[in-house]
Amino acid sequence: MNDARSALVLFSGGQDSTTCLAWALERFAHVETVAFDYRQRHRIELDQRLVVLDEVRRRFPRWATRLGNDHFIDMGVLGQISETSLTRDVAFEMEKDGLPNTFVPGRNLLFFTFAAAVAWRRDIRNLVGGMCETDFSGYPDCRDNTIKALQVTLNLGMDRSFVLHTPLMWLDKSETWGLAQKLGGTTLIDIILKHTHTCYQSERGPREEWGRGCGECPACVLRKRGYVAWREGRKVV
Repeated sequence: MNDARSALVLFSGGQDSTTCLAWALERFAHVETVAFDYRQRHRIELDQRLVVLDEVRRRFPRWATRLGNDHFIDMGVLGQISETSLTRDVAFEMEKDGLPNTFVPGRNLLFFTFAAAVAWRRDIRNLVGGMCETDFSGYPDCRDNTIKALQVTLNLGMDRSFVLHTPLMWLDKSETWGLAQKLGGTTLIDIILKHTHTCYQSERGPREEWGRGCGECPACVLRKRGYVAWREGRKVV
């Protein structure tokens, strides 16, 4: 039986995965992280995630003792077969099927599958991801039913009792900001604002009130809108 006291967090270094990391550190005795390089055009997130981890260790002593190994997986083949605006230098737009061209087919399915392989070797039961069906742009691999079905598949295919956690599944972006504040107060909010990366354009320019980024790509618009709604005490419509 894999260890119920441990967790592996899919950690990109963005706002959502940083909030999920804090969520896991509050609940599990031992937490590890895993990142994936799929040749995303915003690969700067892979650098920023290390900064965020350092800041969490430095500014949250109680979490630092629980934070274990970080794992890095090269998934360049996903970028090779994906013709999307996250893996190619093309404009962000909607496709004929109604999905945005930021959708990378199979990405989250592969992320959880590879994470489960790491967890199997590390004797970890709990896998944590930032998938969300409220602010998900229609991505089918962010849906709750997809994650539930994947949990069943992984457990059957690996003969384990993995539990896939998605603490942001039913939260909008303003509620995600609120959860971060509840978990880590102004210190965690400060880390998210200064050091996380969400921008699809990979811009790290001057910090705005809501953080750093181009301010115009879909990820920045969502983050900025959620931040303003959170500060004003209202839900995102």
